[in-house]
Amino acid sequence: MKLFKQILTLLLCCLLVRFTAQAESFGPTGQSNKQSNEQSSAPPVQQSAQELQQLVAPIALYPDALVAQILAASTYPAEIVEADRWVQSHSNLKGQELAKEVDKQPWDPSVKALAQFPSVLENMDKNLSWTSSLGDAYANQQQDVTNAVQALRQQAHQAGNLNSNEQEKVTTEGNTIAIEPANPEVVYVPEYDPWLVYGAPIVAYPGWYPEPGIFLAGVGIGFGIGFGVGFFGGFGWGWHHWGYDWHGRSVIYNHNTYISHSRTIVNRNNFSRNNFNHNSFNHNNFNHASFNHANAFHGGGSSSFHPQSGTRSSAFSGFDHGGNVRGFSSRGRSSFGGGGFHGGGFHGGGGRR
Repeated sequence: MKLFKQILTLLLCCLLVRFTAQAESFGPTGQSNKQSNEQSSAPPVQQSAQELQQLVAPIALYPDALVAQILAASTYPAEIVEADRWVQSHSNLKGQELAKEVDKQPWDPSVKALAQFPSVLENMDKNLSWTSSLGDAYANQQQDVTNAVQALRQQAHQAGNLNSNEQEKVTTEGNTIAIEPANPEVVYVPEYDPWLVYGAPIVAYPGWYPEPGIFLAGVGIGFGIGFGVGFFGGFGWGWHHWGYDWHGRSVIYNHNTYISHSRTIVNRNNFSRNNFNHNSFNHNNFNHASFNHANAFHGGGSSSFHPQSGTRSSAFSGFDHGGNVRGFSSRGRSSFGGGGFHGGGFHGGGGRR
């Protein structure tokens, strides 16, 4: 009997220890979950104005529609990589033939639109960390990104590096500066050093690769190839379907505020971290082949910016849309003298201002 009582006591002690351990294990877990929920409900970290200016510096002096295309496409970094590699492997395609083949691809309209600017597309591919960071910034701080672009344009203008010329028209209304092609049929991509052109130097984005064709050493701006946009004009993603509503602070696509449906970069303010893990995407290191390519139509809520048929491209009066225009490609000179040239039935001029 005495032995039985000892065994029973021992069993009861073991059970008590076991239940106590289980209770303690549940306690910290519950507390951890509570802390995790509290952390996930915290607002996402916002980038400072200085950080955003560093991100938009490489594109702030581009024509408005090109800025719109780049910001939209930057939310699809995997498609940028795919499109750049595709364009390089199909370098034999030109003009209308290229446009038709691009139209068949499952990319976002913004990525398709950039296929007509191979140097821009290649720059976004080679500087992929910057591209994804830019996309994340636009998705989560749209108004701040817009303000950063305008702030840099003001600085470039004050430094004497942003004025109308033979390649582009610069228009100022209040504190807003709009940039559009001088000839609506031809788009020139400015070449400049994004860390010097704005007057006061800007710290270069970490690991930045200066892409030949759009990077120009020094403090001025040059222009090279003029891209004819007519071959892409007949497609719904072509040049004339894009614009920027500077007052509404948003990209415009097909007369509406552009809304990205990327599965890679999202607006964290619209997602609960309980059902979406944004940390699965690392902006500095990721596998190009690990992304899902979303294919969706974009065109969200109505904007106060309403383009009108037949008008010139402008952030204030509307921009061209629809219809085909004559396309061509010509090369200008990059020099302080600005010299003009004759090519393709028009007089243009490369130049450095």
